[in-house]
Amino acid sequence: MDKEKIIEIISSKLKLIRTEYNFSQEKMAEVLGLSKKTLVQIEKDRTKLSWTAAVALCAIFRESEILQMALGDNPVEVVEIIALDNLYTPRNKTMGGYVWWDNVKSTENFRLQQNRISGHYRILDNENRRWYSSSNKEYIEEKFQLLNEN
Repeated sequence: MDKEKIIEIISSKLKLIRTEYNFSQEKMAEVLGLSKKTLVQIEKDRTKLSWTAAVALCAIFRESEILQMALGDNPVEVVEIIALDNLYTPRNKTMGGYVWWDNVKSTENFRLQQNRISGHYRILDNENRRWYSSSNKEYIEEKFQLLNEN
């Protein structure tokens, strides 16, 4: 998954998310920093959100069931991984990935997981802290191997 795919997915779900939150077009446009005309064009699939607006939507509406079903579990994490692909991210606590994640590999200390919807990968330790995330399988497997060697 890349930025263009994220934009495409989120743009196609914009009206559903707006409806989920019971927002008018005016209110949603204001929240996202768009003109109402632009919002209408996006909802009619005549144009797409910008990357910035897509990220804002994921951050503001991260609890949206529509977004979670479209991107898998945590929309902000998906956007972060795309934006910072192949970069180390801080060790933040996760819920462990019991719903949206499949364990690809596991050792005594770490689990390599893949998101069922977005397809991106992450490495968690036994306390469910995320060490690395990436959409690049080779990169994440290399990091998994390095972590297990130490």
